[in-house]
Amino acid sequence: MKTVQDYIRTIPDFPHEGIMFRDVTTLFADPRGFRIAIDQLLHPYAGLPIDRVIGLEARGFILGGAIAHQLSVGFVPIRKKGKLPGQTLEQDYTLEYGKAVMEIHADAIQPGETVLIVDDLLATGGTAEAGIKLCERMGAKIIGCAFVIDLPDLGGRAKLEALGIDVHTLCAFEGD
Repeated sequence: MKTVQDYIRTIPDFPHEGIMFRDVTTLFADPRGFRIAIDQLLHPYAGLPIDRVIGLEARGFILGGAIAHQLSVGFVPIRKKGKLPGQTLEQDYTLEYGKAVMEIHADAIQPGETVLIVDDLLATGGTAEAGIKLCERMGAKIIGCAFVIDLPDLGGRAKLEALGIDVHTLCAFEGD
């Protein structure tokens, strides 16, 4: 039986030389692989009260939308700056070479709501940390963060767990 990791393609030297890019589009394109991933991402949170699923741009939208559908709850995107219409809240985060900004609609989450944050990849944890901070500023309770892939050598899991966040991943690629 294939695992989620079996559906993920590795592309060497993309986007830069020395990078092993983990391509989840092959996972998404396979109906069985995609179903396995969604079911496994949901499993630790089955039966827990979740009001909204938060998807981090961009592949987190694909996963988050499917998970929200399975849970029959709303989906909320957290996007790069300038992509959302209307009033937003912003959160800076650090990239390898500089800073970036994530945004959420100011009315997307109500205080006290319970949310699950979803993305495809956990590397340094910067994007996820920005999402966590935005949700916390809105008064949400974060039940956890779920990712398909963990790159443990980059320290993202440790960063999120140090914030008191439950982290669930489906597979890990060491040495990335």
